[in-house]
Amino acid sequence: MALLDANNYELNEKVVALNRVSKTVKGGRIMKFSALVVVGDGNGVVGFGMGKSNEVPDAIRKALEDAKKNLHKIALKGTTIPHEVTGKYGAGAVLMRPAPEGTGVIAGGPVRAVIEMAGIKNIRTKSLRSNNPCNVVRATMEGLMSLRTAEEVAALRGKTVKEIVG
Repeated sequence: MALLDANNYELNEKVVALNRVSKTVKGGRIMKFSALVVVGDGNGVVGFGMGKSNEVPDAIRKALEDAKKNLHKIALKGTTIPHEVTGKYGAGAVLMRPAPEGTGVIAGGPVRAVIEMAGIKNIRTKSLRSNNPCNVVRATMEGLMSLRTAEEVAALRGKTVKEIVG
């Protein structure tokens, strides 16, 4: 899937996780900060990035730059997703199910950040296995990127949407 240009979109950002990491050297410990940020336009374009620096604002800035380089367009069906999907990355797995109008976003922590930035309004999710924010965000993105609309599937199979949906 091709990456998108960040200049074409009005992006919102959300910091998912800030973490203090340390490296032990001969003279003691060296402290740095790691940031995980999700960006999106609220209309099916979403991306995430990670950054690390000696200061928190620099780590967030680096993560934002990384996120803008990794934007993806995801398939939506109105205010929800077209079908059920499980995204997997490393030890993290996220189950996502479409929900009827009025359900809202039923998701926790890192998954909620990605879903809201993507502009999905009605969805039910469950984070399975790992609760590491990096793996959960990546698993969510894997699942969202694997979504296909009925029109895309019909075009791949050389059929009409009516034949596929039945």
